[in-house]
Amino acid sequence: MSAKVICITNQKGGVGKTTTAVNLCYYLAKDKKKTLLIDFDPQGNATSGLGFDKNDKNFGVTMTEVLLGTADIKDVIKHTKYKYYDLAPTTPELANAEVEIATLNKRFVRLRDAVSRVREDYQYIVIDLPPSLSLLTVNGMIASDYLLLPVQTEFYALEGVAQLLETIKLVKKQANPNLKLLGVLATMYDKRTSLSSQVLAEIKKYFKDLTFKTTIPRNVRVAEAPSHGAPVGDYDKFSRGAKAYKEFAKEVEKRTK
Repeated sequence: MSAKVICITNQKGGVGKTTTAVNLCYYLAKDKKKTLLIDFDPQGNATSGLGFDKNDKNFGVTMTEVLLGTADIKDVIKHTKYKYYDLAPTTPELANAEVEIATLNKRFVRLRDAVSRVREDYQYIVIDLPPSLSLLTVNGMIASDYLLLPVQTEFYALEGVAQLLETIKLVKKQANPNLKLLGVLATMYDKRTSLSSQVLAEIKKYFKDLTFKTTIPRNVRVAEAPSHGAPVGDYDKFSRGAKAYKEFAKEVEKRTK
């Protein structure tokens, strides 16, 4: 068993990136796929979204120590309350670590080296990256087989995407020739507005077959779930958001076969 490694990123914040990471992993695990979510965003929202207190002073070792090389990723991993679903958590300290490693040796491949130590233990490893083109983001791209791009179906949705695609090209050329764009996921879709439909049409025109068939609706249950420390599938499995993420996870499995 060697894990398929998927990083999730968009330099624009608020597009449902962390929500997608948490819920994709939940449904992969529901399908009995051994799954690890690596929270690599200093905001630590994936960590708190799974019920862990990222502001706890006695949290123990996290991805910060892994990045700095003072802890092994295996010592960081925590089991969530869901079977087959593990988390490598982070706290806001990760932002300081990024500044520290900027001058260090092998600064771009630290996450790749860490991931390689647990690759055989999982079927899927999903990395939630920060909403920026930072050193952490580049680390994530170099560590991954696939990149997943959530795009919200709202005004300015594709702004900055061209720059991100350039970065992917650069990473492929210089550090990770195997990196593939797994697909583009339209999020926060509201079928009642013509803007949402127009933006979705634009995404499909731009990315063609790379656009996932599933769209994630704007759904209050999806928005509420993180404050309860749960994926939406656990919080309200009958909600439109939960059903959409379940379908989306099936698509991901199909595309990564």
